[in-house]
Order: sequence, then C-alpha cells, then structure tokens
Amino acid sequence: MPMTAGIIGLPNIGKSTLFNALTKAGALAANYPFATIHPNVANVLVPDPRLNDIAELVHPKRIVPTTFEFTDIAGLVRGASRGEGLGNQFLSHIREVDALLHVVRCFEEDDVVHVEGSLDPIRDIETVEFELTVADYDIVEKRLPKLAKQVQLKPEPLLVQELALLKRIEGALQAGQPIRALALTDVEYRLIRGYGFITAKPIIYVANMSEEAWLMQQPGPLAEKVVAHAQTHQQEVVMISAQIEAELATLEATEKQEFLQAYGLAESGLDALIAKAYAQIGYQTFFTAGPQEARAWTFRKGMSAAECAGIIHSDFARGFIRAETVHVNELLKAGSLLHAKEKGLVRAEGKGYTVQDGDIILFRFNV
Repeated sequence: MPMTAGIIGLPNIGKSTLFNALTKAGALAANYPFATIHPNVANVLVPDPRLNDIAELVHPKRIVPTTFEFTDIAGLVRGASRGEGLGNQFLSHIREVDALLHVVRCFEEDDVVHVEGSLDPIRDIETVEFELTVADYDIVEKRLPKLAKQVQLKPEPLLVQELALLKRIEGALQAGQPIRALALTDVEYRLIRGYGFITAKPIIYVANMSEEAWLMQQPGPLAEKVVAHAQTHQQEVVMISAQIEAELATLEATEKQEFLQAYGLAESGLDALIAKAYAQIGYQTFFTAGPQEARAWTFRKGMSAAECAGIIHSDFARGFIRAETVHVNELLKAGSLLHAKEKGLVRAEGKGYTVQDGDIILFRFNV
C-alpha cells in the first residue's frame, strides 16, 4: 500500500538535505533556487522496534519492515500559483502526495542565501500556504459553475451535497483558510478526493534548526515561532537539524545510537518525523510472523480483517476464513506464541473485525 509525503517549502531551507538524510539517495543539494528541478522520490524504512521484538521470539529467516515514500518537491516561490518560478509544475507534484512536510528555515547562516532576503519563519509559512490556497481556489472557481448547472438540470443528492461542500470550501479559501481547517467528515473527504486539493492534505511543520540548537535541544526564537504557529492551527511540528540528520545517515546503527546517547537523545529527528508523518496520514501497522519471515504491513486505520488480508494477496481476501490474532504487547508478555495460545490470548476474528495497530495476524483462507 504505497503512501507518500511531499517535502515542501521555500528554496534553500534544507529540503534536499533532509531528503538526503531520509533516503540516503544523494539528491542534489545546492545553494541556489531550483536546485531540485524534478521531484526526487525514494522509499525509506519505517522504524518500528516492535518488529525486532517479534523477530527475537519467532527467529524468522528474514525481517521485512514497512516503507514510506518521500518526495522532495522543488522550492515554491512567491507567485507560484500564477506560474512564477516553476510553480505550475511543482504544484502538480504536490497534488499527488498524501501528506505535506513543510520545512521551515530556523537557522542563521550567512553563506546560505534566503530567497526573501531575511529570516522570518512565519512569513515563509504564510508565503507557501498562500500559494497553495490560491491554487486550490482556482480549482473551485472552475468547477463551481459547471457543478451548479448539473445540479439545476438533475439535482441528484450526491451532486447537491458536493455543490454545498464546494461553496463551504470556497468561503474558507477566500478567507485564507486551508481546507483542512474545516474538519471535514470522511464522507465529505470522499466527495472531494478527485479534486486533488493541496490544503486538504494533513501537514507537519518541520523546524530546521542549527546543529548546535538541535543537539542542545534549545529551539531558539525562530523555531519557537513555528511551534506556536503549529499549536494555534492544531498541527504537528517536528524540530530537526537536517545537516545533523544527513551526517547521522552515514553512520552504522551502533554508531548512530552512541552519538544520540552521548547527547541524551532517545531518537533522531528523522525517526520522530517518519513516525509522525506515518500516523498523520492515518496509517497503522499489523504484523505477520513465522519461521520464514517477520513482516510489517501498512494499513489504513479502520480497515477490516478481510481488507487487510487483501493487502497481502487478493486470494487471502477472496477465500478468507478467519484471522488468528494476538496483539504484539500480549505476545511479548506471554513470551512465545505457544504460551499466548495457552493463555487464550490468540483470538479467532471474522472478516468484519477492525484490525488494530500492533496486531499480529495469521490469515486462514481457502481458494
């Protein structure tokens, strides 16, 4: 189940450096606007210590984590919604992702030019979000007259509902509000899914700090402004140093852990970012485990056992019999799958069971 997060922001704020750290893919990071002309796309493993815990109990031949797709999208500039810079091309790339990681520059560095000529993280956020809002507003303005005519000719319930929703969205965008601020229902989101609205996507602000500030865990006034902005808009924020993360990405796992421990840090900024981005989209993880393989699978929160079986293989869903399920926490407490069964912790669930994050499932099927 592919899922994508787009890394956005103004030029020269650390997006490509962050992407390099996330993927170790060596995307071009240069000190001038439009260093990234085409979006770089790569997969990164989702860190989940539960998978390693499971593997220690079942001793599989291989361990397969789940993955997250990141897209490094070239920097937007003021006027992008009107085609300034490479605006139209970049906006089309943003429409294709599931969530936005909005990187904001919170470090001072004379050698790295700022496209606006000065440091102001809130102005930078507002510049980018204004362009995204205008781009969404253009879509609404093109669709509304056509939809109104359709409703007038044939007032079907879904079309009437869609028209009312677009008018609500139009009002929000006119007021400078992103669509996500409307707190739409799942049904309403399904109605507008085909529009590719950018401001309807979940967003995480990424405050890119200096190396020293991040290591000392002292955000400073610039990052604190981003935190305050995120809290005001009820959004998540992660503080990182893209430069440090890029350096950490070159270390072996043990060296990386030693480095973090030396500064009293439990995890890297990237691990926190990946986990928050994963959850923000509404994805969770179930596991399969056996002598051949221990594997993490991504599913959307609320999916049924039959739907999750289909993620593995369509035959699993088509011939679904039952899902033998135990939660990872219960398995770890029991110490083994055998002990979990003896204690009655392994449940037989039907196809309508709502899978929970952390479930370990053995699907029984017959085709």
